[in-house]
This record gives sequence, structure tokens and C-alpha cells, in this order.
Amino acid sequence: INELIQKRQLLEAFASIRLMEDETISEWASEKYSDNPQEFVRKSKDVDLLYNSITNAIRSIVEGTLEDPTLQHTMLTSMVTLIAHEEAAHPNTGSAARPGSGLLGRPRKWREQWREAVNESARKRVLKAPMASREEATSWLDLHLHFLQEHLREDLRKIKSSVKKCYPEEYQVCDTYVEAFHNAIASHLQELSQGPLDFHELYTLLDWVANTYHSEHFLGHPELKPEVKTENLSLLLTPADWDKLKNDYIASAKGKIKSYFGNILRLEVTEKWEKEVHSEEKENLYHASLSFDIQTIIGQHVKLSGGISRSLETKMLELCMAELLEFIPRFEQEFMEWSTAQDSPIFVPYLVAYINSFHDLVSGLETAFKVNTEELQKTLAALTRNFTNIFLTKLRTKAQPLFKKILTKNWILEMERPDSLASAVSPFSEHLQHMREPLGQELLHEVHKYMVKEYVTQVIKPRWKMNRETRQQVSRKMSLEAAIIHNTFFDQGSDANWLLPAIDHIANIIGEKKKDKIKAYVKDLCQDYPDIR
Repeated sequence: INELIQKRQLLEAFASIRLMEDETISEWASEKYSDNPQEFVRKSKDVDLLYNSITNAIRSIVEGTLEDPTLQHTMLTSMVTLIAHEEAAHPNTGSAARPGSGLLGRPRKWREQWREAVNESARKRVLKAPMASREEATSWLDLHLHFLQEHLREDLRKIKSSVKKCYPEEYQVCDTYVEAFHNAIASHLQELSQGPLDFHELYTLLDWVANTYHSEHFLGHPELKPEVKTENLSLLLTPADWDKLKNDYIASAKGKIKSYFGNILRLEVTEKWEKEVHSEEKENLYHASLSFDIQTIIGQHVKLSGGISRSLETKMLELCMAELLEFIPRFEQEFMEWSTAQDSPIFVPYLVAYINSFHDLVSGLETAFKVNTEELQKTLAALTRNFTNIFLTKLRTKAQPLFKKILTKNWILEMERPDSLASAVSPFSEHLQHMREPLGQELLHEVHKYMVKEYVTQVIKPRWKMNRETRQQVSRKMSLEAAIIHNTFFDQGSDANWLLPAIDHIANIIGEKKKDKIKAYVKDLCQDYPDIR
């Protein structure tokens, strides 16, 4: 009988075992073994062992079904017939007493064994998918999941086209195999998800579960329809495991986003500031790629997360905004430190470009993601104030030494060029016309006002007495310098016409000898600028 089993002649083997079993039961019923119960026990165990050998053979056949490239149809159909014969021979009679300590006449439950063998086969097939180590391939998980879906899809295609034909409808072969593969994959993924996975690996796993598993690339492949059904399958990962995977992904993304933003800053320093590359200009506005780069990073990660779930998309957007709020002060500090250490000609163009870029960033994020930018706007308002302050500080540092020369003897003797003041501040103010409105115009007004106010402050300070000729000479020079200053700012886009007469009023007063005219000039000055009192 063992030889028949080894040759997979299972129907013949079963018939022989069945005869042994019936014979032993009959002998037991006739009390043949009353004087030798040990012999009965031995025969009962022999029968049981032979049945177990067939059980093992059934499991081996089922587990080998997908391993063997050439399907043995006759072996499977013979096995199905065998199971039917056994079920007929051993009807399930409940807990009725059976001879031989229950070893004889009991149902062998080979259909259940078949189902367990299908599950074991699926488990082995899942584990057989090639999986390189992280050291061997950085995309090891992506490759592994690709191999898994390719191999198992081929297995399911084989089940649908060949294996299914060997079984009666009641076996629901396709459904049984699909469920077995599903459970095996679920167990495998659960194990994978417990291991240390980096950012890209976490995304790969999330994306595969959410977008590949049920898609036409795997279970939903057209060749598998309609036999392979997925509607009634349980979740591939439990809600707890799925949530953990998403939380791990967001936690890992935090470091990744911070790193990406850090790279933006590093490239600005090394490729632009240190090399003194002038900022780009678009539509008469200075332009930096900062806004585009940041929005690209946020957009890519939010889109990928949204492809997995809406909740993950929301979490990713919240994370990106939080990291952005942390990045901007870091960027500001780095730029301020660089501008303090360097007297670079590209300082103002980049200051203008960054203010423009951050403005674009706010509107871009609002448009693309409908996100609340209130905190971002507060942070950028602080940055703009700080940038403006350092701009004005640098400008004043350049202008102050020249203001102090006003009304000195060298200044009166025209040893100083009349356009020296305008030339000193132009490298700052000329770039403001490339700043987005209204900030550009507001800052230009402030510089224009500062120049006029500081000029007036210098000339009304108590000085040494001047004769009439000197006073007229001073008056003419003041008017000339005032014209140069105003023309410079008007050429740069200032429309602060109200500043125009201020220096001229003082110049007229200084150059006039007659008291009544001086009073008239003072009156004009006070009318135009009441706060000068």
C-alpha cells in the first residue's frame, strides 16, 4: 500500500486501506481480539498511519500544483475523486463511538486538508518571491513587490485557466486560492511593515497596498476576470497596522522635507551668494527660484500622499507647512549673516528677489492647496521687516559719511561731487523698481524721504557764520544737489512729489539777504512741512 501511495496511485491505495479498515472493524465486532487487544490496537494504528500517508500525499500534490510547470490534470482529478470516496466511506456521524480508540471509521477531513494545503502553498509562493537586501539594492522593496505581483498573478492565471478545471464547482477553487494568497500576502506585508523602513520604502508599501494590489496590475488584471473576485476580501492590513504605516511615513517625511528645504538653502549659499550670481528678472521683477522649488517639493509630496488617502494628504500638507514655518527664519538668519559679513553688490537684488519670491509662495500655496496661510504671512511679514531694516541700515551706512560733509569747507569749495550722495544710495534704491508693489514703491518713498530729511537735518544744524557770497554759493549747491537727488529717485520710479521743495526752501532761505523774503521763504517752508517746527 505504501508503494501505491508513493506512486500516487491513491485510489488503489485507498481501496486497499478501506478493506483493511472494514476487515479490522468486522473482526473487532466479532470479538476476535478479546483475548489479544494489542493486536487490534496495532492494526488500527496501521490503518491510521496509512490514511495519514494519503493525507500527506494530498497535501504534497496540492502544494506542488503551482510549483510544477506542467500541471498533472489526472492526478488532481484523481485526488478529487479520492476525497469524494473518503467522504462517502466515512460520513460524519458526530460523536458516535468508534472502534480502536476512535482511529477506525472516522472522517479523515481531506477536504479541509486540501484547503490547508492551498493556504500553505500560497504562503510558500509568497515567500518564494525574490527579495534582495537593502545593501544589494536600494529599491529592494519595490523590486520585491514587483516580483510578488508578477509571480502570483501568473499563479492565479494558471489557477483560472488550468487548475480550476480539475475540481467540481463546489470547491470554489478560484475563491479559495484568492483568499489563501490574500491572507498570505497580508501576513507577509504585516511582517515587512514591522521592520525598519525608510521614507521611500514606507511610501512604496503604502502605495502598493492602496493602488497596486487591487489594480489591473495585479488582482484586477483583465486576464483574471471574472473568476478572480476581490469584493469580499478582508483588509490587506488591519486598521491599526495601516495607521501605523501612515504615521511612520509622516514621521519619516518630517526629516526628508527638512532635508529638502535645507538643500534649497545650501544651493542658494553655494551657487548664488558665494559666486555672486545676479538674480534673474521676469517681467521687470527680480526673481528667485525659491518659491517654485518649495512649491514643487510640497506639491510632489502632497500629491503622492493624496494618491494613498485623503487623510494622509492632509497630514502631509500640515507637515510641509510646519516645516516651511521653521525653514523661513533659518533662511532669513543665514541671509542676514551673509549680508552682514559681505558687502556684496548682489545683496539688494537678492533681497528684492526673495521678498518677491515669498510673496509668490503665499499666493501659490493658497491657489494650489487652499491652505490657511495666516501663520505663514505673519512669518513672512517679520522677514520682510527684518530685510527692510538691514537694507536701510546698509544704505544709511553708505550715506552718513557724505551727509556729514555737507556745509564743510571742502563741500562749499566743491571738492565733493554734487552727485556723490545720489551715487552712494543708487546701488540700493535703483533695485526697488524691481520689487513687487506696493512694497517696492513704499520702500523707495522711505529712502527718498530719508535722503531729503537727513539733508535738511544737516543744513539746519548750527554752523559757523558765512558771508553773503558763501551763502549764495551754498544755496546754489544745495539746489543742484536737491535736483540731482530728486531726479535720481524720480527716474527710479518715486512719485513722492511732496518732497520736492523741501531742500529748495532751505536753500532759498540761506541764499537770501532780505528779511522780508526770508520770512516769506520760511512761511512757505512751514506751510509745506508743518512738522519742521
